Amino acid sequence: MVIAAAALGSGIAFLDGSIVNTALPEIQREFDASLAGQQWVVTGYLLTLGSLLVIGGSLGDLFGRRKVFVWGLIGFAVTSVLCGLAPNLAVLVTARIAQGVAGAALVPGSMAMLSAVFHPDDRPRAIGAWSGLSSMSTALGPFLGGSLIDAVSWRWVFLINPFLAAGAIWLAHRYVPETKGDSASRRIDVPGACLLSIGLAGVVYALIEGPTQSWPTLPIAAAIIGAVCLAVFAIVESLTASPMVPLELFKSRRFAGTNAATFLIWGAIGAVFFLLTIHLQNDLGYSALEAGASTLPVTILMGLFAARSGAFAQRIGVRLPMIVGPLFVASGFALMTRIRPGSRYPTDVFPAVVMFACGLVVTVAPLTSTVLSAVADRHAGVGSAINNAVARVASLLAIAVLPALAGISAEQQSMGEGFARAMWICAALSALGAVVCALTIFNDDL
Repeated sequence: MVIAAAALGSGIAFLDGSIVNTALPEIQREFDASLAGQQWVVTGYLLTLGSLLVIGGSLGDLFGRRKVFVWGLIGFAVTSVLCGLAPNLAVLVTARIAQGVAGAALVPGSMAMLSAVFHPDDRPRAIGAWSGLSSMSTALGPFLGGSLIDAVSWRWVFLINPFLAAGAIWLAHRYVPETKGDSASRRIDVPGACLLSIGLAGVVYALIEGPTQSWPTLPIAAAIIGAVCLAVFAIVESLTASPMVPLELFKSRRFAGTNAATFLIWGAIGAVFFLLTIHLQNDLGYSALEAGASTLPVTILMGLFAARSGAFAQRIGVRLPMIVGPLFVASGFALMTRIRPGSRYPTDVFPAVVMFACGLVVTVAPLTSTVLSAVADRHAGVGSAINNAVARVASLLAIAVLPALAGISAEQQSMGEGFARAMWICAALSALGAVVCALTIFNDDL
């Protein structure tokens, strides 16, 4: 029941990160939004989620992981309603930004609760089950979103969240014991959170809006301000007594290497989920339901094998799965370069999605357990939050920069050959993640 509560809670936030992708073409048609506008619907959420996750983990360690988890769920339900009722694109993006704040409170608590409740011998299997269920929600998002869009409206991809949140809140109150870290005297690093948020916002604004302007004075200024804030953030974190990101954690080769691999792999994954559903609908003529159903193999395989993958990695060691898994993911992305107008699902889309899914099955649980094993129990909330933040920030930056890097205009809806170029870039990022794991993860360290 603890696993169910944690997986359902974090799954709502992960589900929202992917379910919205399927709704983007409908949102574009209703609000006459450009590709840049669609990017903001996704990146506005990831911006606050990624930059505040560590604060959410610290709040859980300080005030109680279950308490902060529940308050995050309540906030997520309220902001989801605001998203579903948005009358225009500006209100929708603003509500998505607020939704990310709520997500930052509930996501780190889900993994920290597992780390605090389960015995170290049982923890890898528990984390494997949590990883599988949470990843299933990400993969289920496009299918669920397509069903709701075709049957009712894109607005229900948000309005379904309060019902899911209610179930997670009940499970948490009924079955999850309250736990805290040993940080009773610790203060919340508000300056660090502000610097990171402003820094990421400036950089992302420049990446999204810069290509759309012939005289990008404002994006250039935003990029400079963002870079300066990020540099100051690094300095502040090294000097403050209660840092938002304890830099000493990165002295662990395991922790630093796994987070570097997470950045590369999840950046690629986030970009693919964003681009694939748009490509299938706008360039191949899929309906929202058909585009969502195309990724069902990911949901099925994650549900069947993710927990077993975690247990298997515990027996043989995590090094091999964390090298082989990202290479399978990269192979799936390489196969996706064949998806273009006229492609058939059985011969072009399905093999790529299955290969990608196999890579996720092998990678996700070992990666998560390796991160948690690299930090002391008292830092479980912050450690899990840092890893989640790295994954969301990576997706944020990839979604912001990849379309322009692949030659997809911010004003066009058809991706053309830009989609194939983007998939090759994602394949390279995932393969590089495998190299990082090979250089930094060793079974003898675990």
